[in-house]
Amino acid sequence: MSRLTHVRTGPYAPPVPVEESTVTSADGARLHVEVHGPADAPAVVLAHGWTCSTAFWAAQVRALAADHRVVVYDQRGHGRSPAAAQLPYTTDMLADDLEAVLRATLAPGQRAVLAGHSMGGMTMMAAATRPAFREHAAAVLLCSTGSSRLVAEAKVVPLLPAGRLRTRLTREILGSKAPLGPVTPVARRILKYATMGPGSSPDKVEACARIVHACPRGVRHGWSHVLDVLQLDENLRELTMPVAVVGGSADRFTPLVHARRIAAALPNCAGLTELPGLGHMTPVEAPQAVTEKIRELAATYLMSDSEKGADAA
Repeated sequence: MSRLTHVRTGPYAPPVPVEESTVTSADGARLHVEVHGPADAPAVVLAHGWTCSTAFWAAQVRALAADHRVVVYDQRGHGRSPAAAQLPYTTDMLADDLEAVLRATLAPGQRAVLAGHSMGGMTMMAAATRPAFREHAAAVLLCSTGSSRLVAEAKVVPLLPAGRLRTRLTREILGSKAPLGPVTPVARRILKYATMGPGSSPDKVEACARIVHACPRGVRHGWSHVLDVLQLDENLRELTMPVAVVGGSADRFTPLVHARRIAAALPNCAGLTELPGLGHMTPVEAPQAVTEKIRELAATYLMSDSEKGADAA
Protein backbone atom coordinates (compact mmCIF):
# COMPACT_ATOMS: atom_id res chain seq x y z
CA MET A 1 0.00 0.00 0.00
CA SER A 2 1.24 3.50 -0.75
CA ARG A 3 3.06 5.63 1.77
CA LEU A 4 0.84 8.66 2.37
CA THR A 5 3.32 11.53 2.26
CA HIS A 6 1.25 14.31 0.71
CA VAL A 7 1.60 17.85 2.03
CA ARG A 8 -0.28 18.49 5.26
CA THR A 9 -0.90 22.24 5.07
CA GLY A 10 -1.79 24.81 2.44
CA PRO A 11 -4.11 24.70 -0.59
CA TYR A 12 -2.75 21.34 -1.80
CA ALA A 13 -3.33 19.51 1.47
CA PRO A 14 -6.32 17.13 1.12
CA PRO A 15 -9.43 18.27 3.02
CA VAL A 16 -11.18 15.94 5.47
CA PRO A 17 -13.96 13.96 3.73
CA VAL A 18 -17.55 13.75 4.90
CA GLU A 19 -17.36 9.99 4.52
CA GLU A 20 -14.88 7.30 3.56
CA SER A 21 -15.55 3.79 2.33
CA THR A 22 -14.03 0.79 0.61
CA VAL A 23 -15.59 -0.28 -2.68
CA THR A 24 -15.00 -3.72 -4.18
CA SER A 25 -14.36 -3.93 -7.91
CA ALA A 26 -15.41 -6.74 -10.26
CA ASP A 27 -12.33 -8.87 -9.59
CA GLY A 28 -12.29 -8.27 -5.83
CA ALA A 29 -9.86 -5.34 -5.83
CA ARG A 30 -10.56 -2.93 -2.97
CA LEU A 31 -10.73 0.80 -3.68
CA HIS A 32 -10.51 3.65 -1.19
CA VAL A 33 -13.32 6.16 -1.81
CA GLU A 34 -13.98 9.58 -0.28
CA VAL A 35 -17.05 11.81 -0.48
CA HIS A 36 -16.96 15.55 0.17
CA GLY A 37 -19.68 18.20 0.23
CA PRO A 38 -23.48 18.23 0.69
CA ALA A 39 -25.34 15.00 0.00
CA ASP A 40 -28.03 16.70 -2.11
CA ALA A 41 -25.70 18.82 -4.25
CA PRO A 42 -24.79 18.20 -7.93
CA ALA A 43 -22.38 15.29 -8.14
CA VAL A 44 -18.79 15.32 -9.45
CA VAL A 45 -16.54 12.25 -9.67
CA LEU A 46 -12.76 12.73 -10.01
CA ALA A 47 -10.25 10.09 -11.20
CA HIS A 48 -6.54 10.76 -10.69
CA GLY A 49 -3.63 9.72 -12.88
CA TRP A 50 -0.67 7.35 -12.84
CA THR A 51 1.42 7.48 -9.62
CA CYS A 52 -1.02 9.93 -7.99
CA SER A 53 -3.84 9.63 -5.43
CA THR A 54 -6.95 11.41 -4.18
CA ALA A 55 -4.59 14.04 -2.77
CA PHE A 56 -3.89 15.22 -6.31
CA TRP A 57 -7.40 16.72 -6.48
CA ALA A 58 -7.12 18.60 -3.17
CA ALA A 59 -7.60 22.08 -4.66
CA GLN A 60 -10.60 21.00 -6.75
CA VAL A 61 -12.21 19.12 -3.86
CA ARG A 62 -11.80 22.06 -1.50
CA ALA A 63 -13.33 24.52 -3.98
CA LEU A 64 -16.13 22.35 -5.35
CA ALA A 65 -17.29 20.76 -2.10
CA ALA A 66 -18.88 24.01 -0.99
CA ASP A 67 -21.77 23.40 -3.40
CA HIS A 68 -21.13 20.01 -5.02
CA ARG A 69 -21.02 16.42 -3.84
CA VAL A 70 -17.49 15.41 -4.79
CA VAL A 71 -16.43 11.77 -5.04
CA VAL A 72 -12.74 10.89 -5.30
CA TYR A 73 -11.11 7.47 -5.24
CA ASP A 74 -7.65 5.96 -5.30
CA GLN A 75 -6.92 3.92 -8.42
CA ARG A 76 -5.93 0.36 -7.53
CA GLY A 77 -2.46 0.23 -6.02
CA HIS A 78 -2.40 3.98 -5.46
CA GLY A 79 -3.03 5.95 -2.27
CA ARG A 80 -5.03 3.80 0.12
CA SER A 81 -6.20 1.27 -2.49
CA PRO A 82 -4.13 -1.91 -2.15
CA ALA A 83 -2.28 -3.29 -5.16
CA ALA A 84 -4.40 -5.99 -6.77
CA ALA A 85 -3.07 -9.52 -6.89
CA GLN A 86 -4.37 -9.92 -10.45
CA LEU A 87 -1.64 -8.93 -12.89
CA PRO A 88 -0.93 -7.59 -15.40
CA TYR A 89 -2.86 -4.36 -14.99
CA THR A 90 -5.22 -3.51 -17.86
CA THR A 91 -7.48 -0.72 -19.05
CA ASP A 92 -10.43 -3.06 -18.37
CA MET A 93 -9.46 -2.87 -14.70
CA LEU A 94 -9.64 0.93 -14.88
CA ALA A 95 -13.14 0.67 -16.33
CA ASP A 96 -14.21 -1.98 -13.79
CA ASP A 97 -13.02 0.18 -10.91
CA LEU A 98 -14.78 3.31 -12.14
CA GLU A 99 -18.01 1.39 -12.64
CA ALA A 100 -17.77 0.03 -9.10
CA VAL A 101 -17.25 3.51 -7.67
CA LEU A 102 -20.14 4.97 -9.67
CA ARG A 103 -22.54 2.23 -8.57
CA ALA A 104 -21.49 2.58 -4.93
CA THR A 105 -21.66 6.37 -4.67
CA LEU A 106 -24.44 7.47 -7.04
CA ALA A 107 -28.12 6.62 -6.92
CA PRO A 108 -29.65 4.74 -9.87
CA GLY A 109 -30.06 7.20 -12.72
CA GLN A 110 -28.19 9.96 -10.93
CA ARG A 111 -26.09 12.04 -13.31
CA ALA A 112 -22.67 13.46 -12.55
CA VAL A 113 -19.77 15.29 -14.14
CA LEU A 114 -16.82 12.92 -14.42
CA ALA A 115 -13.31 14.35 -14.64
CA GLY A 116 -10.13 12.39 -15.23
CA HIS A 117 -6.51 13.52 -15.26
CA SER A 118 -3.91 11.56 -17.27
CA MET A 119 -4.60 7.87 -16.50
CA GLY A 120 -7.87 9.06 -14.98
CA GLY A 121 -8.83 10.42 -18.40
CA MET A 122 -7.84 7.07 -19.91
CA THR A 123 -10.18 5.52 -17.35
CA MET A 124 -13.07 7.53 -18.81
CA MET A 125 -12.16 6.38 -22.32
CA ALA A 126 -11.80 2.75 -21.22
CA ALA A 127 -15.26 2.88 -19.59
CA ALA A 128 -16.95 4.61 -22.52
CA THR A 129 -19.22 1.66 -23.38
CA ARG A 130 -19.83 0.47 -19.82
CA PRO A 131 -23.46 0.60 -18.64
CA ALA A 132 -22.75 2.40 -15.35
CA PHE A 133 -20.62 5.01 -17.09
CA ARG A 134 -23.27 5.72 -19.71
CA GLU A 135 -25.98 5.83 -17.03
CA HIS A 136 -24.21 8.34 -14.80
CA ALA A 137 -21.97 10.50 -17.02
CA ALA A 138 -23.78 13.73 -17.86
CA ALA A 139 -20.53 15.30 -19.07
CA VAL A 140 -16.82 14.48 -18.94
CA LEU A 141 -13.58 16.44 -18.56
CA LEU A 142 -10.44 14.87 -20.04
CA CYS A 143 -7.48 16.65 -18.53
CA SER A 144 -3.87 16.25 -19.73
CA THR A 145 -4.36 12.80 -21.18
CA GLY A 146 -3.98 10.72 -24.32
CA SER A 147 -5.60 7.78 -26.06
CA SER A 148 -2.56 6.16 -27.75
CA ARG A 149 1.11 6.64 -28.72
CA LEU A 150 2.03 7.93 -25.26
CA VAL A 151 5.61 6.71 -25.24
CA ALA A 152 6.32 7.59 -28.87
CA GLU A 153 5.12 11.17 -28.48
CA ALA A 154 6.33 11.94 -24.94
CA LYS A 155 9.08 14.52 -24.61
CA VAL A 156 10.38 13.69 -21.15
CA VAL A 157 13.80 12.75 -22.57
CA PRO A 158 15.60 16.06 -23.23
CA LEU A 159 17.30 17.04 -26.48
CA LEU A 160 16.54 13.91 -28.50
CA PRO A 161 14.24 14.24 -31.53
CA ALA A 162 11.30 11.92 -32.03
CA GLY A 163 12.43 8.47 -33.12
CA ARG A 164 13.35 4.98 -31.96
CA LEU A 165 16.09 6.06 -29.56
CA ARG A 166 13.89 8.58 -27.73
CA THR A 167 11.03 6.08 -27.60
CA ARG A 168 13.28 3.37 -26.18
CA LEU A 169 14.76 5.65 -23.52
CA THR A 170 11.32 6.97 -22.60
CA ARG A 171 10.03 3.42 -22.20
CA GLU A 172 12.95 2.54 -19.95
CA ILE A 173 12.47 5.63 -17.79
CA LEU A 174 8.71 5.26 -17.38
CA GLY A 175 8.98 1.51 -16.78
CA SER A 176 11.87 1.68 -14.34
CA LYS A 177 11.63 -0.44 -11.20
CA ALA A 178 14.08 1.79 -9.36
CA PRO A 179 12.75 3.34 -6.14
CA LEU A 180 12.16 7.08 -6.31
CA GLY A 181 13.44 7.55 -2.77
CA PRO A 182 12.88 10.63 -0.63
CA VAL A 183 11.83 13.97 -2.06
CA THR A 184 15.12 15.81 -2.49
CA PRO A 185 16.02 19.03 -4.35
CA VAL A 186 17.29 16.92 -7.26
CA ALA A 187 14.09 14.85 -7.28
CA ARG A 188 12.00 18.02 -7.36
CA ARG A 189 13.96 19.37 -10.33
CA ILE A 190 13.58 16.12 -12.25
CA LEU A 191 9.86 15.89 -11.58
CA LYS A 192 9.31 19.53 -12.47
CA TYR A 193 11.15 19.16 -15.77
CA ALA A 194 9.31 15.98 -16.75
CA THR A 195 5.79 16.81 -15.62
CA MET A 196 5.33 20.53 -14.92
CA GLY A 197 5.67 23.88 -16.63
CA PRO A 198 8.79 25.98 -16.07
CA GLY A 199 6.85 28.58 -14.07
CA SER A 200 5.44 26.14 -11.52
CA SER A 201 5.91 27.48 -8.00
CA PRO A 202 7.84 25.52 -5.33
CA ASP A 203 4.71 24.69 -3.35
CA LYS A 204 3.09 23.09 -6.40
CA VAL A 205 6.25 21.12 -7.21
CA GLU A 206 6.46 19.95 -3.60
CA ALA A 207 2.82 18.84 -3.58
CA CYS A 208 3.24 16.81 -6.77
CA ALA A 209 6.58 15.33 -5.72
CA ARG A 210 5.19 14.12 -2.38
CA ILE A 211 2.26 12.42 -4.12
CA VAL A 212 4.28 10.80 -6.91
CA HIS A 213 7.05 9.56 -4.60
CA ALA A 214 4.41 7.90 -2.41
CA CYS A 215 3.43 5.50 -5.19
CA PRO A 216 4.97 2.03 -4.70
CA ARG A 217 7.51 1.22 -7.38
CA GLY A 218 5.81 -2.07 -8.26
CA VAL A 219 2.54 -0.27 -8.91
CA ARG A 220 4.33 2.43 -10.88
CA HIS A 221 6.08 -0.21 -12.99
CA GLY A 222 2.94 -2.30 -13.48
CA TRP A 223 0.82 0.55 -14.79
CA SER A 224 3.66 1.83 -17.00
CA HIS A 225 3.12 -1.18 -19.27
CA VAL A 226 -0.53 -0.21 -19.71
CA LEU A 227 0.51 3.28 -20.77
CA ASP A 228 3.12 1.85 -23.13
CA VAL A 229 0.63 -0.22 -25.13
CA LEU A 230 -2.39 2.05 -24.67
CA GLN A 231 -4.82 2.00 -27.58
CA LEU A 232 -8.12 3.72 -26.84
CA ASP A 233 -8.63 5.71 -30.04
CA GLU A 234 -11.72 3.71 -30.97
CA ASN A 235 -13.26 4.40 -27.57
CA LEU A 236 -13.33 8.15 -28.21
CA ARG A 237 -16.25 7.81 -30.62
CA GLU A 238 -18.23 6.07 -27.85
CA LEU A 239 -17.99 9.16 -25.62
CA THR A 240 -21.24 10.59 -26.94
CA MET A 241 -21.97 12.84 -23.96
CA PRO A 242 -20.45 16.38 -23.90
CA VAL A 243 -16.70 16.06 -23.32
CA ALA A 244 -14.36 18.99 -22.62
CA VAL A 245 -10.61 18.67 -23.09
CA VAL A 246 -7.83 20.52 -21.25
CA GLY A 247 -4.10 20.42 -21.96
CA GLY A 248 -0.95 22.37 -21.15
CA SER A 249 1.25 23.80 -23.88
CA ALA A 250 4.42 22.73 -21.99
CA ASP A 251 3.22 19.19 -21.26
CA ARG A 252 6.11 16.80 -21.95
CA PHE A 253 4.28 13.61 -20.94
CA THR A 254 1.10 14.06 -23.01
CA PRO A 255 1.93 16.95 -25.37
CA LEU A 256 -0.88 19.03 -26.85
CA VAL A 257 -0.97 16.82 -29.94
CA HIS A 258 -2.93 14.37 -27.77
CA ALA A 259 -5.51 16.92 -26.59
CA ARG A 260 -6.02 18.18 -30.13
CA ARG A 261 -6.37 14.66 -31.53
CA ILE A 262 -8.89 13.73 -28.84
CA ALA A 263 -10.94 16.90 -29.36
CA ALA A 264 -11.07 16.28 -33.11
CA ALA A 265 -12.22 12.67 -32.65
CA LEU A 266 -14.94 13.27 -30.06
CA PRO A 267 -18.51 13.19 -31.42
CA ASN A 268 -19.66 15.85 -28.91
CA CYS A 269 -16.65 17.97 -27.96
CA ALA A 270 -17.57 20.67 -25.43
CA GLY A 271 -14.39 22.64 -26.09
CA LEU A 272 -10.61 22.37 -26.06
CA THR A 273 -8.76 24.56 -23.55
CA GLU A 274 -5.02 25.00 -24.09
CA LEU A 275 -3.26 26.40 -21.03
CA PRO A 276 -0.13 28.36 -22.02
CA GLY A 277 3.11 27.45 -20.27
CA LEU A 278 1.62 24.66 -18.17
CA GLY A 279 2.82 21.08 -18.00
CA HIS A 280 1.17 17.73 -17.35
CA MET A 281 -0.03 18.39 -13.78
CA THR A 282 -2.69 20.92 -14.78
CA PRO A 283 -5.09 20.38 -11.82
CA VAL A 284 -2.24 21.39 -9.50
CA GLU A 285 -0.54 23.89 -11.81
CA ALA A 286 -3.78 25.69 -12.73
CA PRO A 287 -6.23 24.70 -10.00
CA GLN A 288 -8.70 27.51 -10.63
CA ALA A 289 -8.86 26.93 -14.39
CA VAL A 290 -9.54 23.21 -13.98
CA THR A 291 -12.02 23.77 -11.16
CA GLU A 292 -13.94 26.34 -13.18
CA LYS A 293 -14.12 23.99 -16.16
CA ILE A 294 -15.64 21.29 -13.94
CA ARG A 295 -18.00 23.85 -12.40
CA GLU A 296 -19.02 25.05 -15.86
CA LEU A 297 -19.84 21.52 -17.00
CA ALA A 298 -21.87 20.89 -13.85
CA ALA A 299 -23.80 24.14 -14.25
CA THR A 300 -24.56 23.37 -17.88
CA TYR A 301 -25.33 19.64 -17.78
CA LEU A 302 -26.50 18.89 -14.25
CA MET A 303 -29.76 20.82 -14.22
CA SER A 304 -32.21 19.65 -11.59
CA ASP A 305 -35.51 18.07 -12.59
CA SER A 306 -37.36 21.21 -11.51
CA GLU A 307 -35.12 23.38 -13.68
CA LYS A 308 -35.68 21.08 -16.65
CA GLY A 309 -39.41 21.27 -16.09
CA ALA A 310 -39.31 25.04 -15.90
CA ASP A 311 -37.34 25.21 -19.13
CA ALA A 312 -39.79 22.89 -20.89
CA ALA A 313 -42.73 25.04 -19.77
